[in-house]
Parts: sequence; C-alpha cells; structure tokens
Amino acid sequence: MLDKRGFDLWADGYDKDVEITDEKDTYPFAGYREILGSIYETVMKRPGSAVLDIGFGTGTLSAKLYENGCTIYGQDFSEKMIETASAKMPGAHLYQGDFSQGLVGPLRKQNYDFIVATYSLHHLNDEWKAAFLNELLDFLKEDGMILIGDVAFRTRAELNACREEAGDEWDEEEVYFVVDELKEIFPDLSFTPYSYCAGILSLTENRSEERPL
Repeated sequence: MLDKRGFDLWADGYDKDVEITDEKDTYPFAGYREILGSIYETVMKRPGSAVLDIGFGTGTLSAKLYENGCTIYGQDFSEKMIETASAKMPGAHLYQGDFSQGLVGPLRKQNYDFIVATYSLHHLNDEWKAAFLNELLDFLKEDGMILIGDVAFRTRAELNACREEAGDEWDEEEVYFVVDELKEIFPDLSFTPYSYCAGILSLTENRSEERPL
C-alpha cells in the first residue's frame, strides 16, 4: 500500500496510469470512467449539492462537480494531491488527513447531500470500512446518499477469481469490497457493477432504524 509520500510521488502520473488500465479493461481500473460518469450524473440530479469527497486525489470527479455548481469539501492525505486538486477548485474546502482515523474536525461541522469516495476506501480493512461508513452516515442531510466507486465484487468467489486472473498484478495490501458480506451490516446497501472488478455501492441514511456499532 502506498503511504503519504508514495501518493505524493504518484500524483503527477496518477490520472494517466488510471486511463491506461481503464482503456485496456484490466484490473484494477476497468470501468473507471463509467463509474465516475455515473456518480457525476447522480449528483447533478440535485443541482448545487454539498459534496464531500473522501480521498479526492487529483480532483478528477470533484472538479467536474465544482465546475457545475456543487460546493465541494474533501479530505486526502497527500499534500501533492491536494495541491493539484486545489488548482482546479480554488473555492473548494479541502483538508489533509488520514481517513483511517475518521474525518478531520472542519469536515465534521457540515452535513452533505452526497458523500463520494472513488478508489480510496480499499485502503481500509473490512472492520474500518464498516466503522467509517457508520460515521459518514451521521453527516448526511435528509435524503442524502453515500456513493462509493471502487474495486468491488458481489461475492468472495468473484474476488478470488479476479485475484487468480490478475496474477502478479494483484495488490495484496488493498482490501476490496465484498458486497454480500458488507450487506450483513448494511442491509440497504445497493451495488451496481460496471466491470468484472469494479462498481458503485450506494447507501442512504435510514433514520428510523438503529444502525449497528
């Protein structure tokens, strides 16, 4: 897994690396553009939304939302990524912080129409994912939605098949979503696959039900 310095060094070439694997329809970024496009379209159905982007990287998605009237908040742990994204979104509210430790203070003072995370939460193990999602749900506005675009599989068997196909390219340090397992904690979780190795998970706050801790 890349540390903060690793992401700083990767920042300049990140978008190009993603584009190459998406065009080749190979792990891990097969379906990347469709995923970002779908999340963009969903958010833009509510013009002027307040959007929190977790692990926004170079701002590929959030910059488009920003250009079209959304108020952007974000957290990333790479100074270089923040610098790149800030140049695209000078009016955005971007903060440095390790999201494995939760949201930074300033972001906890807001509520959001959408909380998005694209190819970032696989840096958390399954226990941390569940805890962080529980935390994020508390910061949604009424009718708000969490949208996660990432390497994800409906079942553990599908994940194992992809691992075998990827061979040496498989990143053993990243922990990918297994939807059927996560649904045991979040029964209302929805999943739409966009390639054999990635898709969009969506989750809304149901304030009438008590969530597991």
